[in-house]
Amino acid sequence: MTNNKKVTIVINRNGMGQADEQLTSVLIKNYLTLLLEEDLPAYICLYAEGVKLSVEGSGVIEELKALEDKGVKILICKTCLNYYNALDKVKVGTIATMVDIMGAQTNCEKVIVL
Repeated sequence: MTNNKKVTIVINRNGMGQADEQLTSVLIKNYLTLLLEEDLPAYICLYAEGVKLSVEGSGVIEELKALEDKGVKILICKTCLNYYNALDKVKVGTIATMVDIMGAQTNCEKVIVL
């Protein structure tokens, strides 16, 4: 397994897709689990409601930690964490500025938005 330095994944929802919360939670967990078996992206950027995936109570902390352990850089929007009053609840990833997130996106050839 290698990190694909040309790919950034953006997650801006607390789940995957537009459906019932339970389904979107199952989908994001499945996606991140399967991602561990594929060529890994260089970055996963979490902003808007997506930051909730990195904090206490998230059902995908283990998957995100496993991705991080394999070298995927997980960037979490500080402004969004502040908005949700969750800055002190982060369990995985690196708190980042929007400039950091923009850098991850512009330094890659492909951005996948979930």
